[in-house]
Amino acid sequence: MPRKRRIWYPGASFHITSRGIRRSSLFLDREDREKYLRLLAEVMVKKPFVLQTYCLMTNHIHLHIKILQHSPSDIMKLLHFNYAKYFNKKYHFSGHVFEGRFGSELITSIRYELEVNRYIHLNPIRAGIVNSLDEYPWSSYFDYMEGREGSLVDSKRILVYFPEPKIEQYLQFLHAKGKDSDQYPI
Repeated sequence: MPRKRRIWYPGASFHITSRGIRRSSLFLDREDREKYLRLLAEVMVKKPFVLQTYCLMTNHIHLHIKILQHSPSDIMKLLHFNYAKYFNKKYHFSGHVFEGRFGSELITSIRYELEVNRYIHLNPIRAGIVNSLDEYPWSSYFDYMEGREGSLVDSKRILVYFPEPKIEQYLQFLHAKGKDSDQYPI
């Protein structure tokens, strides 16, 4: 049975997920994560898109991207082909590195966009890897907190929804639960 065709259009935003085959680790060391981020930067040049949020977990990834002119499939195919080639060569493996087709959810509202951003950034805490986001270097959290020069991430597209002081408001939103999150612009 054919797979359902993915809907995309220029300007669309997506929450992309992908995990290691048989839920195995995608990143065995720091170098692997750094390589994935370098490849992500290369793909951003070859098939431009806006990266709004990311998190590299041990056995899966989350990306929040805005499409410019290339489909999510074109972007992920190039990224994951190159990472699989690197990973298999480094560890003397062959075959698939990623499990099946990547997941993609079309983001259709500001509320959902902000919830995706929060979900991605809080992933290391929810997984029990860290107690605080500043303990986990493999997400775009620091791009939001520090506004890093030359960052892959465009944090302004999310921070624009928050009043001044934006970073403090964003942090409160990130950690708000239940009814407390109702006061934010979602």
